[in-house]
Amino acid sequence: MHDAVSSERAGTPALGVMTSRFVSAAELMSNVLGAPGYKFAVIDHPVSSASDTELANKAKKVVELIDELILRS
Repeated sequence: MHDAVSSERAGTPALGVMTSRFVSAAELMSNVLGAPGYKFAVIDHPVSSASDTELANKAKKVVELIDELILRS
Protein backbone atom coordinates (compact mmCIF):
# COMPACT_ATOMS: atom_id res chain seq x y z
CA MET A 1 0.00 0.00 0.00
CA HIS A 2 2.81 2.38 0.88
CA ASP A 3 4.48 1.83 -2.49
CA ALA A 4 1.25 2.35 -4.43
CA VAL A 5 0.30 5.55 -2.61
CA SER A 6 3.86 6.89 -2.81
CA SER A 7 4.05 6.14 -6.54
CA GLU A 8 0.74 7.90 -7.15
CA ARG A 9 1.96 10.95 -5.26
CA ALA A 10 5.12 10.99 -7.39
CA GLY A 11 2.97 11.02 -10.52
CA THR A 12 3.28 7.37 -11.48
CA PRO A 13 -0.04 5.53 -11.78
CA ALA A 14 -0.13 2.55 -9.43
CA LEU A 15 -2.55 0.11 -7.91
CA GLY A 16 -2.15 -2.01 -4.80
CA VAL A 17 -2.93 -5.71 -4.78
CA MET A 18 -3.59 -7.32 -1.39
CA THR A 19 -4.65 -10.74 -0.27
CA SER A 20 -7.90 -11.04 1.64
CA ARG A 21 -6.00 -11.55 4.89
CA PHE A 22 -4.45 -8.07 4.69
CA VAL A 23 -7.42 -5.92 3.66
CA SER A 24 -7.81 -4.27 7.05
CA ALA A 25 -4.06 -3.56 7.22
CA ALA A 26 -4.14 -2.04 3.72
CA GLU A 27 -7.11 0.16 4.64
CA LEU A 28 -5.37 1.28 7.82
CA MET A 29 -2.16 2.04 5.92
CA SER A 30 -3.99 4.08 3.29
CA ASN A 31 -5.56 6.13 6.09
CA VAL A 32 -2.20 6.63 7.80
CA LEU A 33 -0.71 7.75 4.48
CA GLY A 34 -3.45 10.34 4.06
CA ALA A 35 -5.23 8.48 1.27
CA PRO A 36 -8.45 7.23 2.91
CA GLY A 37 -10.60 5.21 0.56
CA TYR A 38 -7.66 4.34 -1.71
CA LYS A 39 -8.94 1.49 -3.85
CA PHE A 40 -6.95 -1.69 -4.35
CA ALA A 41 -7.47 -5.15 -5.79
CA VAL A 42 -8.03 -8.06 -3.41
CA ILE A 43 -7.18 -11.67 -4.17
CA ASP A 44 -7.74 -14.77 -2.04
CA HIS A 45 -5.22 -15.66 0.63
CA PRO A 46 -2.82 -17.47 0.71
CA VAL A 47 -0.52 -17.00 -2.25
CA SER A 48 2.70 -18.68 -1.10
CA SER A 49 1.22 -22.17 -0.87
CA ALA A 50 -0.96 -21.93 -3.99
CA SER A 51 -0.42 -24.35 -6.85
CA ASP A 52 0.49 -23.13 -10.33
CA THR A 53 -3.14 -23.52 -11.39
CA GLU A 54 -4.37 -21.59 -8.37
CA LEU A 55 -1.84 -18.83 -9.05
CA ALA A 56 -2.93 -18.63 -12.68
CA ASN A 57 -6.55 -18.28 -11.54
CA LYS A 58 -5.58 -15.58 -9.02
CA ALA A 59 -3.69 -13.73 -11.76
CA LYS A 60 -6.70 -13.82 -14.09
CA LYS A 61 -8.94 -12.55 -11.31
CA VAL A 62 -6.61 -9.71 -10.36
CA VAL A 63 -6.37 -8.56 -13.99
CA GLU A 64 -10.16 -8.32 -14.06
CA LEU A 65 -10.17 -6.42 -10.75
CA ILE A 66 -7.50 -4.00 -11.94
CA ASP A 67 -9.42 -3.44 -15.16
CA GLU A 68 -12.50 -2.65 -13.09
CA LEU A 69 -10.63 -0.26 -10.79
CA ILE A 70 -8.77 1.59 -13.53
CA LEU A 71 -11.43 1.81 -16.20
CA ARG A 72 -14.64 1.97 -14.22
CA SER A 73 -13.84 3.78 -10.97
